[in-house]
Amino acid sequence: MKLHVTAVIMAVVVASTVWVLGDEVKTAASPVPTLKSSEKAKWLTSFSEAKTQASKRKVPILADFSGSDWCGWCIKLDKEVFSKSAFTDYASKNLVLLMVDFPRKKHQDAALKQQNEKLSTQFGIEGFPTVLLLDSDGNVLARTGYRPGGAEVYVKHLQDLVQKK
Repeated sequence: MKLHVTAVIMAVVVASTVWVLGDEVKTAASPVPTLKSSEKAKWLTSFSEAKTQASKRKVPILADFSGSDWCGWCIKLDKEVFSKSAFTDYASKNLVLLMVDFPRKKHQDAALKQQNEKLSTQFGIEGFPTVLLLDSDGNVLARTGYRPGGAEVYVKHLQDLVQKK
């Protein structure tokens, strides 16, 4: 009898956990594969290369000003948006991606640090993450940052910003 009661209690606990956590339990049990942002849509670090590609492809540049290894909102944006296939599929066809990173732990060469500092000053970056949509000449089309809702919502937001310009 004691074993039966213990089994019932365990079943109730597990069922309650599934009910409370919902999709998170399913994700933990059977992870949905996500793509790293670099697997489908390549992130450039050279501003001049990004402008060249944007000009050739006739698409805007999405510049992500980030503290990739220390900024909580930057990490959240990458995890929830930039690393998801909904974003990478859209970006690979419609954007040139530029990472303007200000890491604290990762090594960057002096030229890249200098370029990123210059871009930060040029575009008046005051916090991270700041996401800019730029034309192929480097002119600002739109300014945004982290937004809740995941990759699909973020892609729609980007599409709306591009259409306004």
